Amino acid sequence: MLPKRSRVHPPYKTKYRVSNSAEYDQALIKRGSITFWISSSVIKNWSAKPSGKRGGQAKFSDLAIKTALTLGLVFHLPLRQTEGFVSSMFELMGLHLDVPDHTTLSRRSKILTVKLRAPRNDGPIDLIIDSTGLSIVGQGQWAAAKHGERGRQGWKKLHLGVDGLGNIVAQKLTDSNIDDAKTGVKMIKQVGNRTKCVVGDPAYDSREIYDVAKDVGANVVVPPIKGARVNKSGSRNRNKTVRRVKKVGRRKWKKEADYHRQGKVENTFFRYKKIIGPQMRSRIPETQETEAILACNILNEMLAAGRPISVKSAS
Repeated sequence: MLPKRSRVHPPYKTKYRVSNSAEYDQALIKRGSITFWISSSVIKNWSAKPSGKRGGQAKFSDLAIKTALTLGLVFHLPLRQTEGFVSSMFELMGLHLDVPDHTTLSRRSKILTVKLRAPRNDGPIDLIIDSTGLSIVGQGQWAAAKHGERGRQGWKKLHLGVDGLGNIVAQKLTDSNIDDAKTGVKMIKQVGNRTKCVVGDPAYDSREIYDVAKDVGANVVVPPIKGARVNKSGSRNRNKTVRRVKKVGRRKWKKEADYHRQGKVENTFFRYKKIIGPQMRSRIPETQETEAILACNILNEMLAAGRPISVKSAS
């Protein structure tokens, strides 16, 4: 009896192995460590400075709120448990710092300004983009469940752009009905002139993607949709891709164009859902934005602490 052909590992795909298994294994172990170090600058800036405006003043700085919310995401803690976790941590460390309560964390996360932190790379990078769904429980779904009705599953779309090393360099959180290509244009603009090549699946086969890539001086590696035709008034690069795919076939074109780099962003989504989770904790759109950016920063920090180095396998 002949063995079944694997769809996951077809014979034409290049095989890789991890060359730094021991070091990467230790990095994964350290991700579960609960050893904390609080710098003197964090202690100094834990409390908010006077705003100089009338009315009640904020007690905690943005840094304090970000720290507590980040710990809650890493250890999968609701806000009340996050408050208790940080309180216990400070008590064990002998730190006499006030801890933001769960209502403060909820309120401040709506207006918190959080920036995506990615390792700085001044050179040109490959921007590999894709999107995935994260389930949510919004007011409509919550009300339906409360009254015993069948509510529709709610979704948010998380759009990510990663570089060739897997670092998240662009991010957008949108409603589930937002077009991937239009969001992809915004992510390309986020990275700007540092973009050397844009890699994406057929959902990004649009004139807008090719136009903005041309503006920043980037090449586009996107397989055309099935049945695509040469458009005389369209992008020359897209027409070139359509002709080449028709001539040599989609599989060979992917290998020629090194399209399989797209697996980098798929691996990032796998890491997001395994480490952070497949659903959003918050039910409020403003706090969902904060949650998504903090989660991306966590993944970048973990990757910086230890990443696998893959090399082509000899076999």
